Amino acid sequence: MKRLWAPWRMSYVGASQAPAGCVFCEAVSGSDDRKNLVLFRGDHAFLILNAYPYTPGHLMAVLNRHVGGLREAAAEELGSAMELVRLAVSILSVEYRAEGFNVGLNQGRVAGAGITDHLHVHVVPRWVGDTNFMPVLDDVRVLPEALETTYDRLRGRVVG
Repeated sequence: MKRLWAPWRMSYVGASQAPAGCVFCEAVSGSDDRKNLVLFRGDHAFLILNAYPYTPGHLMAVLNRHVGGLREAAAEELGSAMELVRLAVSILSVEYRAEGFNVGLNQGRVAGAGITDHLHVHVVPRWVGDTNFMPVLDDVRVLPEALETTYDRLRGRVVG
């Protein structure tokens, strides 16, 4: 069996503990959107690239406020996040010609959340013939794209 490597994910997978502070709070409070991978800022939520994407264009709609669960989030925050999910689907459909999407959130560590204390919704673009998140078939071509390239491609779609 051939192996496919994704070494850029090792800093996330191999981390012995979570980094100090909240990466989403740092991103929303920062001023360098490109460095922080923030594509768009709304009144109650923002759109950000996943720093450890499953596919090119893997985005997240994140609440501006540090809230860990759906029950603690206000209706306008959840509505704002869903509007950004819709924006993400729209720009990824155009820029990446995505044919489908996995959209969802993992609330709590046992549900698979990597960041458990700041609510966020994943938007993962999909294409006919892809092999879900981890290519396992022989002769599969992985076409990685640098985060900076993804940011530049999508930023123009949300502010241009």
